Amino acid sequence: MMNRVIRYRSFEIHVQLTEVDQDMYGVTFQIKGHNVGRMSTDGAVVTVRHGPFTMRWAYLIAEIAGQAAIDILIGPES
Repeated sequence: MMNRVIRYRSFEIHVQLTEVDQDMYGVTFQIKGHNVGRMSTDGAVVTVRHGPFTMRWAYLIAEIAGQAAIDILIGPES
């Protein structure tokens, strides 16, 4: 397993890759920060669909999905 933390708008996007085939990965992400926790819907571990992906794509897709989720949670930047 490989993990990465990406900071975005005072939140953290925790990305986890799991190798499912040679050089191909399944990916999940979780948003942490403010009042978002693992037991709330907002802090749930989200599986990225339509994989597996190469490592580079897996990280990119999870980062974009996490950023979009944060934008929905707290609204657009002013």
